[in-house]
Amino acid sequence: MTDPNQSLKAKAQAVHQRLLEVYGQPEWRPHLDPISEVVSTILSQNTTDVNRDRAFERLRARFATWEKVRDGPVEAIEDAVRPAGLAQQKAPRIKGALQFITQERGELSLDFLKGMPVDEAKAWLTQIKGIGPKTAAIILLFSLGMPAFPVDTHVHRVTVRLGLIGPKVSAEKAHDLLEDLLPPDWYYPFHLNVIRHGREICHARNPKCEICPLQDLCDYYREAAS
Repeated sequence: MTDPNQSLKAKAQAVHQRLLEVYGQPEWRPHLDPISEVVSTILSQNTTDVNRDRAFERLRARFATWEKVRDGPVEAIEDAVRPAGLAQQKAPRIKGALQFITQERGELSLDFLKGMPVDEAKAWLTQIKGIGPKTAAIILLFSLGMPAFPVDTHVHRVTVRLGLIGPKVSAEKAHDLLEDLLPPDWYYPFHLNVIRHGREICHARNPKCEICPLQDLCDYYREAAS
């Protein structure tokens, strides 16, 4: 039976190869352990990477271990993570996430997820308040090396404009659709290169279509040029 997504998969492959030619093959680098990634991704919501990192380092300096964060006063957590913004929301989410993991597993560890199918691991993580599909995919891909594809605002914008996903597809739904279009060993380089492309060329406002190396593959450019 013919795969109805075959043409989209071919387009995704063409996009992937073109981005590799332009930006190169991203090298795998060590990432945070899974618990640290949970905290970092909660801090990253609605803020910049710089402010996320400042808040993360302040939290690590204030508390010797994640167990001490879990058991510490929420007011102290809130004060530490203030640089990330929304501290009154993020502090109880971080504490609650660490408490949930401990209550469910008897210890503060997510290493058990490596033995689960990806869909089950995602479902387990998204039980935690403050962890949605993107955060779950980041933890699985970057911390545990599992085949999950995170969709942030850049990835969502670029893949919609390219026509790899429909214009009304939400970022949450896009995770499953893009995972289906790409072989798992492409998830890491494709994710990072699309983010780079979104930051450097395919801006939310005033995208630099005139210098974009994906012009011939892009629905957005084709419609703008017609």
